[in-house]
Amino acid sequence: MAHQVNLEYLSRVVFEEKDLLFPDSVVGTDSHITMVNGLGILGWGVGGIETEAVMLGLPVSLTLPEVVGCELTGSSNPFVTSIDVVLGITKHLRQVGVAGKFVEFFGSGVSQLSIVDRTTIANMCPEYGAILSFFPVDNVTLKHLEHTGFDKAKLESMEAYLKAVKLFRNEHDNSGEPEYSQVGFKGFQIAAEKQNDIVSIHYEGSEYKLAHGSVVIAAVISCTNNCNPSVMLAAGLLAKKAVEAGLQVKPYIRTSLSPGSGMVTHYLSSSGVLPYLSKLGFEIIGYGCSTCVGNTAPLSEAVLNAVKQGDLVTCGVLSGNKNFEGRLCDCVRANYLASPPLVVAYAIAGTVNIDFQTEPLGTDPTGKNIYLHDIWPSREEVHQIEEEHVVLSMFKALKEKIEMGNKRWNSLEAPDSVLFPWDLKSTYIRCPSFFDKLTKEPVALQPIANAHVLLHLGDSVTTDHISPAGSIARSSAAAKYLTNRGLTPREFNSYGARRGNDAVMTRGTFANIKLFNKFIGKPAPKTIHFPSGQTLDVFEAAELYQKEGIPLIILAGKKYGSGNSRDWAAKGPYLLGVKAVLAESYEKIHKDHLIGIGIAPLQFLPGESADSLGLSGRETFSLTFPEELSPGVKLNIKTSTGKVFSVIASFENDVEITLYKHGGLLNFVARKFS
Repeated sequence: MAHQVNLEYLSRVVFEEKDLLFPDSVVGTDSHITMVNGLGILGWGVGGIETEAVMLGLPVSLTLPEVVGCELTGSSNPFVTSIDVVLGITKHLRQVGVAGKFVEFFGSGVSQLSIVDRTTIANMCPEYGAILSFFPVDNVTLKHLEHTGFDKAKLESMEAYLKAVKLFRNEHDNSGEPEYSQVGFKGFQIAAEKQNDIVSIHYEGSEYKLAHGSVVIAAVISCTNNCNPSVMLAAGLLAKKAVEAGLQVKPYIRTSLSPGSGMVTHYLSSSGVLPYLSKLGFEIIGYGCSTCVGNTAPLSEAVLNAVKQGDLVTCGVLSGNKNFEGRLCDCVRANYLASPPLVVAYAIAGTVNIDFQTEPLGTDPTGKNIYLHDIWPSREEVHQIEEEHVVLSMFKALKEKIEMGNKRWNSLEAPDSVLFPWDLKSTYIRCPSFFDKLTKEPVALQPIANAHVLLHLGDSVTTDHISPAGSIARSSAAAKYLTNRGLTPREFNSYGARRGNDAVMTRGTFANIKLFNKFIGKPAPKTIHFPSGQTLDVFEAAELYQKEGIPLIILAGKKYGSGNSRDWAAKGPYLLGVKAVLAESYEKIHKDHLIGIGIAPLQFLPGESADSLGLSGRETFSLTFPEELSPGVKLNIKTSTGKVFSVIASFENDVEITLYKHGGLLNFVARKFS
């Protein structure tokens, strides 16, 4: 995992090039890149479109954002884990609204947070929308770097430099706190008569009962905690005590353990807790993205049938950093984030409808009630195990392994040709169609004339809604494509695994079952093809529009494109024929992706929306672009009903306008090298 390598091997904090010192920084494609901000390294994630351009020599442009100061004071309760603190901070930052901004933490409470706590907090940026969350270097940082094997002379030079340029945080001197731009911090609508519904299932020879709130997926994922051994060890110690008390996890619950790196496996194994996690069903399933992006083994037919029969709101509990609806599994409607030990606790309880303080997790073989406090490890226990098993030698061993390389990787065959040899039979990698109609010189900006609305969406449409990464549903357009190429449902894999195939990804665009299109009136990956009046899969409708030569737009509310920086959430709509998105506001990275692929990001005027303007989405929309397009210029849109209203062309700078005029960043780069 990129973030693991950044934190444990590549991070320098301060670079030394001959006689020049300068701060470390990183831009990467992984959404967890922001973890390095916990080490005092400025870093953020970008999408594949920008990365492809950077690989070909273009710079990454960024309009200087606001910096929001978040003051931390006091200390946490002994029973609170760092993940609980993280989720609390995330909740507050969501409420304040920090989308598209930098966040920097300051105040006396910062000193109470270890580096592993800080990196975990910094990693949660996708959950509250900030570009990054920064912790300045201080004495805590220096001690961590010393613990992980940094040279003493290097640390002394680093400290002197950072203090000289005023980038070092002095926890004993709050008189010089920086000045900031700003300082601050859906129910499921189950009918009352159905809230106590229970459905019986038979599984492996026994009978169990499922209800609203039943846990069916429990995943301990350390990608967001990979440098935080304390919470992973706490989960292991809790599992050990649970097994010793005779507690079990119901077998139909899909449990899994996904370590962020081999180092996590090493300390879980050497500390002796790994076998106890295994006994509760938390077996290691791999080291890459797994449950949190929908890459999990399917639930049993018994569970699926029960959920459908009772229309149950079942739950997934995971220690990842994303819980967007429908992300884990299309049949699991409620997903919750929790610390690793609480994931294990909820798996044992089998439900999220529990008060851990007053209700037991279960009973021991004698019938005695066992409560969470009976098996919760103390901080002293966790600290002792951590001191014994997470040591300096582990970090040194990791560096040695990286430098030695991997024999299996080195032995893989690779083609020697300059150009990639496309395999026409492959259903994983296909030559994309982005450049099929590319001209040597960009043409003048064309008007969008009589465009139909492909989708009429509300607020907080995530990149998961737009381009899901999880499993491919058997009834989806992507499934039909793969079936026609001789694949069985077991071979479909996931959208994330097939993102090298534009035919699959285009068919998967807006294929999330939780997508709420106002034309349909309920969650479903469907829309209306207005010329014929048919209700179709989104891909099928878009395909008809393209055959008819009709351009498309999308209407949306606030925070369109929030969540992961996923380039296919822009590439997919582009290949569907979408020319513009008209939203109340955007998540910045996604807006950049739209421009980067050649889709115009249009924004309602402040205080206006589709509803306030009386737009049903069934009209057609037309607009023209001025010859001299400028950042933030107002454009007039005329509908087929005669309504005319103004919108903002949401370009922030001349670079974005240049890219849009070329039809996107990929076209710009292709022309540059042609």
